[in-house]
Amino acid sequence: MKLSPSELEAYSENGFLIRRQVFHEQEVKAFRAAADSAAQTAKIMAASADARRYVLDGNLFADIGHTTVQFEHQENAGEIRVIEPVHDLHEQFMQLVHDPRLVSPMRQLVDSAEVALWTAKLNLKSSRVGSGFAWHQDTPYWVHDCDEAERLPNVMVNFDDSSVSNGCLNIVQGSHKLGMLPGCSDPRQLAGFYTDPAGFDASAQKPIEVPSGSVVFFHPLAVHGSMPNSSSKQRRGIILTYQPANRPTLKKKDIVNALG
Repeated sequence: MKLSPSELEAYSENGFLIRRQVFHEQEVKAFRAAADSAAQTAKIMAASADARRYVLDGNLFADIGHTTVQFEHQENAGEIRVIEPVHDLHEQFMQLVHDPRLVSPMRQLVDSAEVALWTAKLNLKSSRVGSGFAWHQDTPYWVHDCDEAERLPNVMVNFDDSSVSNGCLNIVQGSHKLGMLPGCSDPRQLAGFYTDPAGFDASAQKPIEVPSGSVVFFHPLAVHGSMPNSSSKQRRGIILTYQPANRPTLKKKDIVNALG
C-alpha cells in the first residue's frame, strides 16, 4: 500500500498524485449512505437551539459545538455544502480515518512513522445547485493552529464519478513549490483566504476526473478549487488531512491516532 518511488516523485513535482478505484463499489455505496446520513444529522444540528447561525459573504454557516455546517450559496438554500469535522458523525468515516490504504501512504507524505487525523471535511456538491470553491491553499486556514502546516497533506476519497461537468477538484500543478501565496484583497469578508490569482499560473490547472472510489493525495500548499456542479449527478467526497501522531485535531482538539 506504500507509495512507489514514481508516485512520490509525482507528488513532489506536481503537488498531488492519483490512485484510481482504491475502494470497491460496495464500499463506495456505504460511503454515499454515510454521507447522506451525516447530512441529515447536520441539518438537525444546524436547526437546533444550540446552533450559532451566521452569514459570511452572503452565505449561511452554522456552528454547533466543534462542528461547522456550510449551506449552499443560493438564497434560502436547504442543501448542505460542507460539514467539518465529519468523522465523528458516522462510524463509516471514523473507520475510513484508520484505513491502511490511506494511512500507509500518509505516513510517507507526513514523514512520520505514525500519523493522526488533523481534520475531516465532507463535501456535498449537490446536482445543479452545488457551488464551486474559489482558488485557495489550505495553509492560510491552518497556519495559526499548527506550527508545521506544511506537514498536513490531504487525501480526497471520491464517492461519485468526478468530472468537469459535476465540479470536480482542480489542482494547479507545481503550485505547492511557490510557498504560501498572498490572499485576495477585495471587499469579501473571506477574501484573504482565497489565493490571489496574480500569484500563480492558472493555466497549469489539472481537473481531477476520476471514477468513484478513487483517491487523490495533495499538498497543503497546492492551489486548488472547483467549478459549480452543472450536471444532474452529485459529487460527494471526503477530504481527510493527517499530521504526525499524538497531536490534537483542528477543531475538537482530541487526539485521533490512525491505527491502519
